[in-house]
Amino acid sequence: MNILIVEDEVLAAERVQLLVKRYDPSINILGSLESIEETVDWLKTRQHPDLLLMDIQLSDGHSFEIFKQATVNIPVIFTTAYDNFAIEAFKNFGIDYILKPVTAESLASSIQKYKALNSRIPQYDEAEWMEKYKGITGIQYKDRFLARIGAKTFFIQTEDVCCFIADNKTVFLVDKNNNRFIINYSIEKLESVLDPHYFFRINRKMIVHSKGIELIKPYNNNRLKLSLKNISFGEEIIVSRERVQDFKKWAEG
Repeated sequence: MNILIVEDEVLAAERVQLLVKRYDPSINILGSLESIEETVDWLKTRQHPDLLLMDIQLSDGHSFEIFKQATVNIPVIFTTAYDNFAIEAFKNFGIDYILKPVTAESLASSIQKYKALNSRIPQYDEAEWMEKYKGITGIQYKDRFLARIGAKTFFIQTEDVCCFIADNKTVFLVDKNNNRFIINYSIEKLESVLDPHYFFRINRKMIVHSKGIELIKPYNNNRLKLSLKNISFGEEIIVSRERVQDFKKWAEG
């Protein structure tokens, strides 16, 4: 069996490769790709795998865009930190949907499902999938954070957060009154515990709350510039170019 992995987080990609090999050392991993662009190019020019293991949220957008740009007629096991993509996943050749972090058990179950199907794409039935996956939406997003200033530690409710910003290896929670607090989370980890209805990662080092945004302006190189309510930084707040389209969709609700 040949598998192609599509995952933009290096550690997550390495973990999936390790779990695949532990499950069955004979499985051939053709490669590990990080973006929509790379994957589309592979599918247009190189050998197609028997199975795709694909993260939904990539560095340059949602992986569903791949199916609009390349002909894909092979089964896909989707992985994601969020729960709100299940139905769309099954409309795009998905045979299973794994919530991160991927475990040995969940991956083994998905590959077993692929084998049981003998590589045939199942007929998509939205009502059936919604019934099957209605329990998946029970994810509990964080409603508060433990923050600290010096020796003092206290709770901050997520509704009072304006944004999160990384400065080297330190991540700060910035509240709506422009107070900054150190928290013990990476930006990547925050993406998996915050409600994506309210929070969006605009670039490599910053996540914003929808209620904290005051103004959105066009910026050079097809990017966007944000102004936050009551918040001032020493640098401009820019939505990176590869995230602009997803940001616009998120902003519209």
